[in-house]
Amino acid sequence: MSDATPRPPRRRMSRAERERQMLDVAEEVFGERGYQATSMDEIAERCGVSKPMLYEYFGSKDGLLVACVGRSKAELLDVTQKAMAGAATPQDILWRGMVAYFEFMDAHSRSFAMLMREPMAASAETIEAVESTRRQQSTLIAGVLATFAPSAPAAAIDAYTEIIIGGSERLAQWRARRPEMSAHEAARHMTDFCWHGLSPYVADAGAGGPAPR
Repeated sequence: MSDATPRPPRRRMSRAERERQMLDVAEEVFGERGYQATSMDEIAERCGVSKPMLYEYFGSKDGLLVACVGRSKAELLDVTQKAMAGAATPQDILWRGMVAYFEFMDAHSRSFAMLMREPMAASAETIEAVESTRRQQSTLIAGVLATFAPSAPAAAIDAYTEIIIGGSERLAQWRARRPEMSAHEAARHMTDFCWHGLSPYVADAGAGGPAPR
């Protein structure tokens, strides 16, 4: 008779846990392989599930990528809102938001690079999901700028919002080739640049001082 202690039964994952696992693995594989070279077979194998189960959850490879982008969209909004909530001055809110953005990009660097590298490889639905993320961040940024720079014309708010969105993405791509630059350094560059343009519209611009070093 064996003295071996029987193994406890493995806990069954809930649907939410399984979906989170699939998205984690999918984002990793998309980042490693690129959209075109990624196969649902590999994602299913890494997850330890059948390919039909993967299709049951997401419908297609496009659907899986859209779900990855959608989750990142929600997470990005959450981290930037929480970061800016603790700010005391207009420049501090800009600084905190930039740090949160670049730290988020570091955490998702490979999948972000894939989306920027292969924008036309994805479906129209995926492209719209990426654009929806940009619109989400634009709404957040424009609201903050309008609050702290009430004298700024609406056109200036819109223009600076687009500059911040576009500049942050380009700087994130540039950093991908310069891993020695930290998220805080990138945030300092963006904050310094933006502050010179915004300061005429912000009442306490002189009191804000330079971005934290």
